[in-house]
Amino acid sequence: MINKVAAGNLGKKIRSDCHIEIEILKDGGIQIELQSKVEVMFGKANRKLLKDIMAFFEIENAIIKMHDTGALPFVIAARAEACIKQLIETDKEYLLKQEDFNTTNTVKEQQRFSRLYLPGNSPSMMLNAGIHKPNGLILDLEDAVAPNKKHEARFMVRNALRSLNFYGAERMVRINQGERGIKDLEFVIPHHANLILVPKVEYAEQLIAVQEKINQIKSAKNINHPIWLMPIIESAKGVMNAYSIAQATETVSSMAIGLEDYTADLGVRRTQDANESYFARNMVVTSSVAAGIQAIDSVYSDVSDMEGLAENVKTSKSLGFTGMGCIHPRQVRVIHEHYAPDQVEIDKAKKIYLAFKEAEEKGLGVVSLGTKMIDAPVVKRAEKVIKLAVETGKLDKGWIES
Repeated sequence: MINKVAAGNLGKKIRSDCHIEIEILKDGGIQIELQSKVEVMFGKANRKLLKDIMAFFEIENAIIKMHDTGALPFVIAARAEACIKQLIETDKEYLLKQEDFNTTNTVKEQQRFSRLYLPGNSPSMMLNAGIHKPNGLILDLEDAVAPNKKHEARFMVRNALRSLNFYGAERMVRINQGERGIKDLEFVIPHHANLILVPKVEYAEQLIAVQEKINQIKSAKNINHPIWLMPIIESAKGVMNAYSIAQATETVSSMAIGLEDYTADLGVRRTQDANESYFARNMVVTSSVAAGIQAIDSVYSDVSDMEGLAENVKTSKSLGFTGMGCIHPRQVRVIHEHYAPDQVEIDKAKKIYLAFKEAEEKGLGVVSLGTKMIDAPVVKRAEKVIKLAVETGKLDKGWIES
């Protein structure tokens, strides 16, 4: 039987985190050894939190060694519980209060220009990410977490969903592949995640399995709010099955492509002009549009090249993508600026919309603008451009009256 384990991160550059080691004893009560630069301000509260957690799990005798670099309570609680769950058998969960701002719902058509990836086991990168105003924040349990840290990352992500201020961003979680990802859902679904990213999807059946597990948890926990799915296409098989994946369940709101793994699967190098992925990106866009969902592009990996990012977004938008991932906060502004409608698009959309309204008021069955006929899809596109322009502040809400 294991009687001593540890969780958390140590190192000179580690901040807003802690490393906790717990050893179960036969007697001696709860002994806490705390190293902290904020001992004067938070030492007493942190000791009380640790004692409360131990009492909750009915552990009476243990040595707790904690090295603290400014961890918030939800981080300390996650680290402690990750240790405890390796030491004793228990179904109990130590849950801090679910903050009201983390109980909001999102809609299928939610604006998703940007989604910012955050490593699920690195709280310092989570804390202020929302102030950069991405449309979504992704707590990543997959590639951003080392295999030996997967267990403790689940508790961190669960607690972050309850306590972290997302500043209005959609609360997203990328789960792991296969059975590990199915297990991840138990730590995510009960805590008001808005959207689940499912990596390396190659067949519709993979998404259906995820949805079945979500349904089971929602039923058991009496959860009624919507939880959307975003499959990520990252292989040749996934590309060829994109349409069936896009319509696998009604909860699929969007479909993304991951070009790093896709190009690796092809055995080619990912390049700046992206000719090697043109077919795949078109397949994802076409399949998404046919299924009535959003097409989301891959991340741009050079975080120092803002000009390159801007050009990449323009190309992405021209292909039909409606958003993309980002791996650094500085990318968010550029992504939003170039996915949003430009002035030429807005002016054209306004003319089409006004022509449609005028024809409608006159009872005309045909709408024309100059010498060109306007059909329903064109009007629908114009309405979408106007809606985005209003949402992004590029067009006044009362423009039609001014």
